[in-house]
Amino acid sequence: MGHFAAERMDERYVLFFRGNDFDSARDLPEAATPRAVAVPAGGSKLLAFFDVSPGYKRVKRTLREASQRNDVDVELLQALIATESGFDPGAISPKGAVGLMQVMPATARRWGVTGDARASVEKKLADPATNIAAGVRYLRYLIDLFPGELELALAAYNAGEGAVQRAGNRIPDFKETRDYVKTVMQLYEQLKPPPAVASLRRMPARVRMELPAGAD
Repeated sequence: MGHFAAERMDERYVLFFRGNDFDSARDLPEAATPRAVAVPAGGSKLLAFFDVSPGYKRVKRTLREASQRNDVDVELLQALIATESGFDPGAISPKGAVGLMQVMPATARRWGVTGDARASVEKKLADPATNIAAGVRYLRYLIDLFPGELELALAAYNAGEGAVQRAGNRIPDFKETRDYVKTVMQLYEQLKPPPAVASLRRMPARVRMELPAGAD
């Protein structure tokens, strides 16, 4: 069974950083507070995690709907959320990023999440549906901002688009951001099936039989 752990358990685990601790409204590198987490490196163990994870199962449908609505691969969302929070909707970073996609309140406000007398922005972001809606919209915006450069979009999700732009449209030279991009991309590549396999998975199984000439 694949699982996440707070420390490296053995050689099968690779360490990476989770948590979008940059406030994208400020793009300050010193706002980062990396948190070490481990994930199974093996593809089969990684897939097993999603098969058994209660956190993932609870939001699976919501993720697929957000994926379709925003034209973002669901496998990319799986990889990003696994890296950000391990599918813990109650995750809060030291700098205030909230929920599954570790959305900063300032970022959420950019995408229409507002507080009211009943609930603050932070409280609303603890709701998985609200968190995913805001996080995926922001990710879609970054993908469009850096067309054809998914790694830059992921770097911007972690460090803020301003940091990427100031770096000359390159991944900023922050260790957390480089580790973050590498981890999300590795998970994404393991989760997303090759096009041929994906096509076969969508097609019903068929059996073709050929009889010798003249056979009844």
